[in-house]
Amino acid sequence: MTSSDLWTRETAERYDDPDDWVNSPEVTGPVARFLAEVADGGPALELAIGTGRIGVPLRELGVPVTGIELSQPMVDVLRRKVTEDEIPVVVGDMAAAEAPGVGTYSLVYLVFNTIGNLRTQDEQVAGFANAARHLAPGGRFLIEVGVPGLRRLPPGSPAIPFDVSPGHLGFDTYDLVTQQAISHHYTREPDGRYRYGQHNFRFVWPSELDLMARLAGMSLEARYAGWDRSELTSESTSHVSVWRKPE
Repeated sequence: MTSSDLWTRETAERYDDPDDWVNSPEVTGPVARFLAEVADGGPALELAIGTGRIGVPLRELGVPVTGIELSQPMVDVLRRKVTEDEIPVVVGDMAAAEAPGVGTYSLVYLVFNTIGNLRTQDEQVAGFANAARHLAPGGRFLIEVGVPGLRRLPPGSPAIPFDVSPGHLGFDTYDLVTQQAISHHYTREPDGRYRYGQHNFRFVWPSELDLMARLAGMSLEARYAGWDRSELTSESTSHVSVWRKPE
């Protein structure tokens, strides 16, 4: 049984908010083009495909896309954009569910910090193993995730602000022993009130991800600070990492 948060229908209906910067074509376009290059002409499997924020534009670039998604309401929103024939989706745990075409995918990918939805180390290890199981020989597994922001944690404080804007306040709280964290969101409603929501996740370091990949029989091929392939440094706040399954 997964420990992931389950997106509700209310959350799913808000997920494609056009005012949210992550949903803009200026953001999704470069991600889709990067993924199409890594897929190298083969099919792709998106773990936690959600409402198709990335899967739909990737398919529009000619890449056959299949998805695994835990939340049926998220899939229901996706179905307003594409049919089951266009993007097949299996509803289930991304660390265990089996998609059609096991062993044939050129690319399996997991973007926007979603590896943290697997909230134990065992679940994350299983997620890597499931990705490797779906890949064809020589296929690639790609993850986009934030670098834990512990350097920004003020002494004696458990929280780090990640967004302070007129319409939204966001803070991450960290438990350094268990690697459990919570994103706290205070979103301003049209009537001036604030709606509170939270998201639980497990933060993980790049080196720990590399070990999980090795346990799944994959090795690191590339790591960047972002989708523009910029160099990862000690100041980078996120990374895009690519591991490859042996030929």
